[in-house]
Amino acid sequence: MALFIRLLILLWLANFAPPFLAQIFESRWSRPIDGGYSFLDGRPLFGRNKTVRGVLAGIITGGLIGPVLGFPLWLGLGAGFLSMLGDLLSSFLKRRFSFTSGDAVLGLDQIPEGLLPFILFTPYYSLSVGYVVLFGVVFGLGAYFGSVFLNGVLLRKPFESYPRRIRALTRFRELVSCKITASPFRQILNFEDAVYYHLFMKSVFKALRIYERGKKNALIIEKQEVSFYFCDLPPAFDGYKILFLSDLHLDGLDGLTEKVIEIIRQTPADMCILGGDFRMETSGSFAAALSGMRLLVPEIRAKDGILGVLGNHDCLEILESLKELGVSFLLNDSHVVERGGQSIWIVGVDDCHYFKAHDLESAFDGLPLQTFSILVSHSNEVYKEAVEYRPNLFLCGHTHGGQILIPPFGPIFTHSKAPRRFCHGKWEYEGMPGYTSAGAGVSGVPVRFNSKGEVTVVTLRRGRA
Repeated sequence: MALFIRLLILLWLANFAPPFLAQIFESRWSRPIDGGYSFLDGRPLFGRNKTVRGVLAGIITGGLIGPVLGFPLWLGLGAGFLSMLGDLLSSFLKRRFSFTSGDAVLGLDQIPEGLLPFILFTPYYSLSVGYVVLFGVVFGLGAYFGSVFLNGVLLRKPFESYPRRIRALTRFRELVSCKITASPFRQILNFEDAVYYHLFMKSVFKALRIYERGKKNALIIEKQEVSFYFCDLPPAFDGYKILFLSDLHLDGLDGLTEKVIEIIRQTPADMCILGGDFRMETSGSFAAALSGMRLLVPEIRAKDGILGVLGNHDCLEILESLKELGVSFLLNDSHVVERGGQSIWIVGVDDCHYFKAHDLESAFDGLPLQTFSILVSHSNEVYKEAVEYRPNLFLCGHTHGGQILIPPFGPIFTHSKAPRRFCHGKWEYEGMPGYTSAGAGVSGVPVRFNSKGEVTVVTLRRGRA
């Protein structure tokens, strides 16, 4: 039985490697192994999905995984090679039977790639015919349903107006965070929230008897006013005020919504921008967060409306409800604001931290040359990509200013791949000024230590600082 399982793992991983790399590298190094040539019947020899990259990935995976599972190196490499040879044979036969590239065909897809490696396995381990047949059935069923899941779920639009580019990793994370709501699967698949925060971190704070104090700290929210000066700011926008609300997490702490509303009632602005993360958890229902937004959004007073981007806690399903409240979302898109014949552009990108759905090229597409632009991203992690498009200002959140800080070391974690100097407040990178909000709410565990939540007012000024 142990050998049976090891063989399954080896061949499943070898066959999983090509589509996995296709999702990571997309069109890079994706030269078709048949060179684009057709067979005598005029149809492709193998098809565009069978690439040199994919075949090498299967062979190398066999060579790497084989020794880990206890197989000799030559046997792992040979199994990877024969499995990829079987995969090419399947594609060749499918083209002859007029199946479309990517179609999952039970049996024809799995038998060659699952059984050809037994040219090596059978004599080496003295395996019986019944053993090989049973293996072929189990391998085939697993590979078939895996292919159906990949092509029928992860690589297909979930609804017609789906705004993101189809990527398997993004779609899988959408399922885990937004579709799977029942326990225990949600708890298992969202390990960080379920175990690290709720079980470990909360228990530690309670054991230290500082949990309640941390919750009180989290309800201390300040109005943070910052100004940025630009020589090229259109004169009509001198003094333009942007109310920036990031990381609201309104369902994470009782009393938080009321605290934020109290501040924004006294804070009229020209434009309001929502920086994403409306829900506290990274999975489950967003109904409670939406209820809070229904109370908060009508209190916002912004002459030029309310724009928003999505964060790593947010589901696409929340969009329609927030749009009904008057929020316009920028998912890799831009919005022009005009005054007195002059204009500035607000550019928003989709979540770059978890869903990996950001696309700066699409977001900046269509902007006039030499125009004044403000980039909004939930996370600061795209700062290197952003500087290539030269926005005049970069607004972001996600880090909560560290949320839990230990002097003099600073934040325990920032949940960002960006350097810590981008964690909170003003910063600059290669001439691009930016601001990272500490956010109004809290994430993970509802406490703050040595940090405060904030509602940010950004004022644009013409001239030099």
